[in-house]
Amino acid sequence: MRVAGVSRPRRNAGPGRLTGVDAVRGLAVLGMFAVHVGPGPRPEGAGYLVVAADGRAPALFTLLAGFSLALAQRSGGGTPAEASGSWTQRHRALMIRCAVLALLGLALAALWPGILVILTFFAVYFLAAEPFTRLTTPVLTAVAGASVVAGPLLSYLLGPVFGYAASGRGAVPEPSALTSWDGLGRTLLELLLTGAYPLATYFPYVLVGLALGRLCDLRERRSAARMALWGTAAAVGGYGAAWLWAHPLGGRERLLSVIAERHPEAAAAADPVGAVLGGQYGAIPSTSWEWLLVADPYSQTPLETIGNAGVGCALIGLFVLAAHRRAGVLVLGPLAALGAMALSAYVAHALVLAGPAHGAASWTALAGFAGVSVAAAWGWQRIWADSPLRRGPLEHALRLASRGRTPA
Repeated sequence: MRVAGVSRPRRNAGPGRLTGVDAVRGLAVLGMFAVHVGPGPRPEGAGYLVVAADGRAPALFTLLAGFSLALAQRSGGGTPAEASGSWTQRHRALMIRCAVLALLGLALAALWPGILVILTFFAVYFLAAEPFTRLTTPVLTAVAGASVVAGPLLSYLLGPVFGYAASGRGAVPEPSALTSWDGLGRTLLELLLTGAYPLATYFPYVLVGLALGRLCDLRERRSAARMALWGTAAAVGGYGAAWLWAHPLGGRERLLSVIAERHPEAAAAADPVGAVLGGQYGAIPSTSWEWLLVADPYSQTPLETIGNAGVGCALIGLFVLAAHRRAGVLVLGPLAALGAMALSAYVAHALVLAGPAHGAASWTALAGFAGVSVAAAWGWQRIWADSPLRRGPLEHALRLASRGRTPA
């Protein structure tokens, strides 16, 4: 999930740029811990930290996947044509990388760590992204913008076609489903449309990240500052529009009526809208078109996607701006170390959750996961400072498996 450096340094180039991006990824890892092992998201006191992470951590990871693909292209020469390399080598490396991610995801899902494992979905994202890396920047930007609306709309329209209008979505692929043709079809449908992180509603983050990586050269401070401003504006616009629809325009009350009729199992919940979305995750309920106007966690509507992408864009800009100074690099260093080996951290935390920490949900568990992970990542990078292993054990293994043709 990490990218190589830039081959043509400028006056403002240096390790700070990648430190900033890795630090954002590290923050996403901590957000993932908050959701998986922290207390429930309650809008009060320290609970706002979990509220802030809820739904945004996977979105941020996915946005960074696209952004990293753009940085990899830039490191290879700056344009899709220059970065293309040998067709056979590139595609062999891509297939190996995706196969490894898919197998890791299936293996972790089989262990049932109590979380919805995203790695198999990431394998599909990377496969789907390859053709888009060859588009020109203006075309890619237009496609990314259109996907923010088209993906959720497809989810809404196609749900009833496959029998998922009101419920039944949000699953992750498991190995046991691959033993029959019916299971294979179900798995494909989960990956594309009905799963916890389906291509239809999460792939727009990849495309937006890819477009941002093309449009913004983070070797320049002004470009990082623009990202911070653009992201803040997008976040305010996306979440703000959803709030206006929900409250001044009465949209939430209308949805409560729909829930009483079409989702009776959620009607008695403290937050009926959240209860419905909690069983859908990345899919859009198809019982009212007004579901497309919410921005609650995991709703993956156009407005939530704009808001989440805006948060990611702003964080990248702010962290890279901080990392342009030596003090910023030092402060962000431990967080960047964790982000540099996000895959290793993800797999390790899933293994722990499948064993001794299964069902953990407290501030103590969150502090333990965060503290140990940051310290372990920082220590690992110090020990292997002059070795390719510095990037993390699984990241290095993935790079070796693909013979270094794509960034790990």
